[in-house]
Amino acid sequence: MSAGALDGLVVVELAHERCAFAGKLLADMGADVIVVERPGGCPTRRYAPFADGDEHPEKSLHWWYYNTSKRGVTLELEREGGRGLFEQLVGKADILLEGEAPGSLARVGLDDTRLRELKPDLIHTSITPFGRDSDRSHEPSTDLTILAGGGPVWSCGYDDHSIPPVRGLGNQGAAIGAHYAVMSILTAVLYRMGSGEGQHIDVSQHACANVTTEMASYHWLVQQGTVQRQTGRHALEQPSMESQIRCADGRYVCTGVPPRFPHEFARLHAWVRELGLEEQFPEAIFLEMGAQKEFIDLSAIGTDDEVTAIFGAGREALLLIASSVPAYDFFVGAQQAGLAVGVIYSPEEVLSDPHFVERGFPVEVEHPELSRAFVYPGAPYKFEKSPWQITRRAPQLGEHSGEVFGALGLDDAALEKLRADGSV
Repeated sequence: MSAGALDGLVVVELAHERCAFAGKLLADMGADVIVVERPGGCPTRRYAPFADGDEHPEKSLHWWYYNTSKRGVTLELEREGGRGLFEQLVGKADILLEGEAPGSLARVGLDDTRLRELKPDLIHTSITPFGRDSDRSHEPSTDLTILAGGGPVWSCGYDDHSIPPVRGLGNQGAAIGAHYAVMSILTAVLYRMGSGEGQHIDVSQHACANVTTEMASYHWLVQQGTVQRQTGRHALEQPSMESQIRCADGRYVCTGVPPRFPHEFARLHAWVRELGLEEQFPEAIFLEMGAQKEFIDLSAIGTDDEVTAIFGAGREALLLIASSVPAYDFFVGAQQAGLAVGVIYSPEEVLSDPHFVERGFPVEVEHPELSRAFVYPGAPYKFEKSPWQITRRAPQLGEHSGEVFGALGLDDAALEKLRADGSV
């Protein structure tokens, strides 16, 4: 295997659902991520669903996905032996990643001062609901409260506002915070390369969610405008045209971004003609007008009748075509016309889509303990020189304790003694 982009970086991750995805992103990019669990295991090992329906801590699909490419050890930081080994790990690490409640490390003697003593150039990253120093730092939180309080939930739901907002699934509050953590870590690594200095990165999930509201937060900040949720499309102050439609085969598609430039109107007009739909679409004249213009001022929609008619005809043409052909044909045709649309897939359908298969997105990961391989979501991007790749399945509980602590000089007898007293 080629070395990943982060090959050579050592990350110590204190197992927690807030930071697991950040650790995965770093590990799959080549960093040596050592995830540290308590001897009883991280609570996320008990998150459903489970492989083969077997409710077992080594078969949680949540644990499997969020911990690929990592090595795993167990340590009890409240015991002297466990804390001592953790200090040795930190002393050899580049990055410490944790999602514990503010003050958790300080309570076991591992405050910021001590961590700087152990590794002066350490990049210490904390992911907490509201930031370590916030007045709200000790308030309880869940994925729902992070997404609701931060704002994304307001924009998610349906045109019918008698129906409450909808929280997107997939642990998105944690995922958003983890993405900002990784971007910050990479920035800190670059800074350290020039300065030789480490730093503490304080990530607030609440703040991360609030700047991940598309245009909602900025609408309010700039003009005190409040966006309204709409079914399957951008939340806006004023209602927009529907973008989801049922195709001729009964499947649904999102008609995506309608044409905005003259060449896009020309291609769409040609597609309408090719399908023999022009006679039942009088608005085709506006597609032709759009194709002949040098520039279409989208800011004039709603105030300029001609621009409004041209733009509306583009959306209506997509709706007409979608209702006239099978969903996948609509997707391929729109791609050929340079228009961004998408079939509405179930998760398992995504993994079999020819485009994703061609890019190598579904990848098989071996699970030797089960004598079989499982298909995982794969590379979200491709590096030519340093590819993203899952190098191993998630670690079993304490699986790499021997090799990791052995590298610190701990022999088997000493390790067994620490296991006996609950330190490992």
